[in-house]
Amino acid sequence: MEESFSLIHTPEGLRLQVIGEATRGFHGVEVEPEVWHCPLDSSNAAALRQIFPWTAPAVVGLRRSIGCGDRLGLATPGHILAVRGSGLFPVLAQQSMREMICAGRAPRDVIDDATWAVFAADYRDGYGSDANHLRSVEAIDLCVEAGFHGFTLDPGGWIDDSTDTDPLRILRPKYQALPWEALQATPLETRERYGGGSMVGFVTDEMIYRAACKYGQAVVEIARLARHLAARMGGRPYDVEVALDAARTPTSPFDHYFVASELGRLGVTFQGVAPRFAGRFEEAIDFDGDLESFEVDFARHVRLAQRLGPYKVSVHAGSDKFSIYPLLARYEGFVHIKTSGTSWLEALRIVAQQNPPLMRAVLAVALLAYEQDRRFSRVSARITRVPVDLPDDRLPDLLDYPDARQVLHVTFGSVLTEYREALLAVLRAHQDAYTRGLSAHFERHILPFKEVAAGQGVT
Repeated sequence: MEESFSLIHTPEGLRLQVIGEATRGFHGVEVEPEVWHCPLDSSNAAALRQIFPWTAPAVVGLRRSIGCGDRLGLATPGHILAVRGSGLFPVLAQQSMREMICAGRAPRDVIDDATWAVFAADYRDGYGSDANHLRSVEAIDLCVEAGFHGFTLDPGGWIDDSTDTDPLRILRPKYQALPWEALQATPLETRERYGGGSMVGFVTDEMIYRAACKYGQAVVEIARLARHLAARMGGRPYDVEVALDAARTPTSPFDHYFVASELGRLGVTFQGVAPRFAGRFEEAIDFDGDLESFEVDFARHVRLAQRLGPYKVSVHAGSDKFSIYPLLARYEGFVHIKTSGTSWLEALRIVAQQNPPLMRAVLAVALLAYEQDRRFSRVSARITRVPVDLPDDRLPDLLDYPDARQVLHVTFGSVLTEYREALLAVLRAHQDAYTRGLSAHFERHILPFKEVAAGQGVT
């Protein structure tokens, strides 16, 4: 009997049907001779990736890409539908450790959910993975074991934002006290290395003090995590992104130059850097700032990435930044957009359409949890501006109010603690509607890049 593999609905739920003599590591129930129904679990997902390598995440490298965060494990069909033919390489298995904990998922769940969705869609164009905002070797170990090939290293706790305004009398002793042994340098060597003319213009001692004091310890931590990751990957290819956007103040061109150069000097290879851009890059809403200034700033970072790498410039909190996508699309490469909670919000839109009482309960939890949960994110929403009395037929419009979007975006962990199974039941029952709605929403993100891919935009 010829071997075949397909997903089918059974009384026990969705199953992988395997027909043929060789089960190749699959396990399940033999419902008739040489016909097996296999559960969609981690063991069978691993076996599927062995037979069909296109269902496993791949290295993204320098391809222009978009990170498609999926907090529930149900968003990948909509992401695939939107991204086909866009010219953007999708990172379909993307989630931070904090998000995984809040959502009750493990790193292996993130990879497996993407695997099954890619197989179901017969999507063979490749996809990436991103273990996002990793801050410990323990988290790296879990994600390597799960099968991630992309890792975002986050030194946020080691960035000293006060150095942007510290007077020189404070900066000088801070500079002398940096962990120079771990940096494999001395204060004098560093001033000599970066002082004078450079690709970012003339560099003064004060500029060196500020950049080194702001990011010096962060460089040490990134290098430590990167070395551990390299040892764990054991020669297998992988991607690394460096998240500088955890800083509270913008990443200047010299900051970028200093960090990238120091990491290179310490032997750290990376494929992306995420600066902190000027202007308001808040979660779940559009960019609030001067677009011309942003474009100038972004172009400077891209030029540095081209000359120091090459590597990509990553835009974090990239969801719903519709005003800047046409600017980003002008760059043929060197761009990564990272989205996260916008797929969660589109899931809640389906809940509001299909189960208004549940959506009202979700909103009540979110309003209570907002002040506590917002500390992890960049938001400025006020709960007093969230409409709480919309009629049922207008309840999906709640997701169009900026303050409501931010409140619901950052409180997903608290909401899932209370209503995880109820929400998943609604979304599974209306998966097709969620896929269509999410695809339409993501197409708004991707359209400028599709136009470039089709030769209609500026390259």
